Amino acid sequence: MKTIGLLGGMSWESTLGYYRAINEGVRKALGGLHSAQIAIYSIDFDPIERLQQDDDWEQAAERLAEAAMKVEAAGADFLLICTNTMHKVAPAIEAAIGIPLLHIADATAEVLVDEGIKTVGLLGTAFTMEQDFYKGRLTHQHGLRVVVPDEADRATVHKVIYQELCLGKTEASSKAEYLRIIDALAAQGAEAVILGCTEIGILVSQADTDVRLLDTTAIHAAKAVEYAI
Repeated sequence: MKTIGLLGGMSWESTLGYYRAINEGVRKALGGLHSAQIAIYSIDFDPIERLQQDDDWEQAAERLAEAAMKVEAAGADFLLICTNTMHKVAPAIEAAIGIPLLHIADATAEVLVDEGIKTVGLLGTAFTMEQDFYKGRLTHQHGLRVVVPDEADRATVHKVIYQELCLGKTEASSKAEYLRIIDALAAQGAEAVILGCTEIGILVSQADTDVRLLDTTAIHAAKAVEYAI
């Protein structure tokens, strides 16, 4: 079994989900008392969030690259960045390490392509929904059409992520808003909706809607298990 490298803490709420999902996946695949071999580096998210808000992605990339090298030094055979947004600096991280990076957008796109989905909605932080590092990868490398909420709804989605979900809070009113926005994306032609922030699965799940949801945490974790074993 390969050793899975996790660059986590962004936020730790979603990293907890990665740890659980990966170990459950290994146990299901191998049985018995098997669990995953994991090297994890969990960073302090507050300084990273400040760099996001300051649009200082270069400094953020340097900090995450340093952390990724520590994961590699701990014996990881490949790396997962346990957040969608910070895949914005994935090229810098890849350049700093000598092990493969399993990109969350690629793992998600693989599921969509396998299911024959052509048009997909995207929820996430404002950075993920508005910038090209994620949408562009889905479009240019995987041939998918990506739709996002309107400006007001993007602000709502972003606010709930940072002010509630990253703090482990779930509010019924926020869940209702997310479900409304998911329905609006479906009305725009989305055949499925990517939960493109690793915390969103804390708030909404497939049981809440008839619209096909893709939980990126679960998908990324499953790809890690597949790669490890």
